[in-house]
Amino acid sequence: MYAESERPRSIWLRTERAGRGPAPGHDRAGIAAAAVRLADAGGLGAVSMRKVAAAIGAGATALYRYVDSRDELIQLMLDAVLADVRYPSLTGGWQADVLALARALDSLCRSHPWTVDVLQAQPPMTPHGVVLLERTLAALDPVDAPGQVKLEAVGLTIGLVATLAATELAADRSTEEWRSAQEEYLRAVVVAGEHPHLARAIATSAPATGDQDLLGRLLPRILTGLLDGVDA
Repeated sequence: MYAESERPRSIWLRTERAGRGPAPGHDRAGIAAAAVRLADAGGLGAVSMRKVAAAIGAGATALYRYVDSRDELIQLMLDAVLADVRYPSLTGGWQADVLALARALDSLCRSHPWTVDVLQAQPPMTPHGVVLLERTLAALDPVDAPGQVKLEAVGLTIGLVATLAATELAADRSTEEWRSAQEEYLRAVVVAGEHPHLARAIATSAPATGDQDLLGRLLPRILTGLLDGVDA
């Protein structure tokens, strides 16, 4: 058992249980699964130490035997869902490979919308998050760029996917009445003529065809441009 001063701060460097005392009645996998179910149903706001403890049939304070804080609980949740990501085989074409990895991550965000908030707030520094980082860096291996630049590209890629997924999820939840109101206001702004750059940008934009979702339209162009900058 670690002395308090020697105890690792990272949950991933600590064993699930101390070497002494009775065997715990729960484990990290079960706790994470219960928390993921709560988040899938009600978002991250539905996840509290008390609610997760109740979901696994434990007392509110008992959960602290397994995690030190709600932040650690969210790390367990993120790692649990990242374990389900199905990574595509690498082809050697770095742009196509990173795009394919990004689409796999987008699929995760769509299945578990709460992951968008987590991925936008912090890097996925969990065991399966490290697998994601390693796979993306492997896709970038053909690029002649410093390691720091590649790490920045990986971080930007993850953030970009999460941001676009959040936009698309929000669009899915919006009503036709709300969208019509937004379009009506934008038309009025353009007609007023006080924002000529905005008006010109709208006038020269191709209309959405409706045959692709937002991510499908934007991700290849934006991400390829980002990674072209890395290659440069």
